[in-house]
Amino acid sequence: MKQIALAAILTTLAFATAANAEVETYSIDNTHSFANWELRHVVARTSGTFHDVKGKVLLDTANLAKSSVEATISLYSLNSSHLRRDAHLLSDEFLDAHNYPEMKFVSTGVSPTSSDAGLMTGQITLHGVTRPITLEYQILGIGADPWGGVRAGFKASTHLNRADFGITKYGINGPVGNEVSITLLIEGIRLGPDGLPAKKSAEEKSKVISYPMPAIAQPVVQAVIVQAGAVQPAVQPAALPPLAAQPAVTPVAPAPPAALPLPAKPDSVEDQLRKKLKSLIH
Repeated sequence: MKQIALAAILTTLAFATAANAEVETYSIDNTHSFANWELRHVVARTSGTFHDVKGKVLLDTANLAKSSVEATISLYSLNSSHLRRDAHLLSDEFLDAHNYPEMKFVSTGVSPTSSDAGLMTGQITLHGVTRPITLEYQILGIGADPWGGVRAGFKASTHLNRADFGITKYGINGPVGNEVSITLLIEGIRLGPDGLPAKKSAEEKSKVISYPMPAIAQPVVQAVIVQAGAVQPAVQPAALPPLAAQPAVTPVAPAPPAALPLPAKPDSVEDQLRKKLKSLIH
């Protein structure tokens, strides 16, 4: 009986190890990930993005229902292509980034409808309020990158009502709509067991992204004229007059350039927004 029990335990551990081997961790690359938004302005549409998206995606390719996502978005990375509008949106009339600088999402479930798409439920925290939300997700692809690692691409979309999070400025029938459309474009870097970017396997190396090579410049061939069996240049260079003798000049070492002050480092967009927001608050 002990042998049977031990065999059952070992079998269970083997299956658990095989299942865990399917789970891959992808760190969200905030230089290639975006949270894009769009909402009504009067009778038109205004759009923008948050470019600072961080977090992790745990992807179980054998069973997508076991996958999960945690993400944090810095509200100070807001960009609507108009700095004054950005500062207004970050003020306490809207996002109140001074008191709530981040937006967070934690998934609670995944319901795949195919091998690369489905619905994801979770909790989103914005403006100090946490509410449930559902996103339509799509796995765009998984493949080797040019730097020796592996990346995955994801897309997700949803809608939320800003009034549900206490953001009510210019509310019902006002110039700014309440419903906000959100599209997440996420690029993840696969991590190894040590938490560092994992290297691609031998099989994945055969799928390396290739780029077109630059065209090779062709050598310039001088046109020639064949006459009476002899090859001569098409244009004979004119004879140059002999150079007059020039007096010898003693070379003089140039003076070292004067040290120039280093230019001041420009403020980042986030710093500009903080200053704008501070001026509005105070």
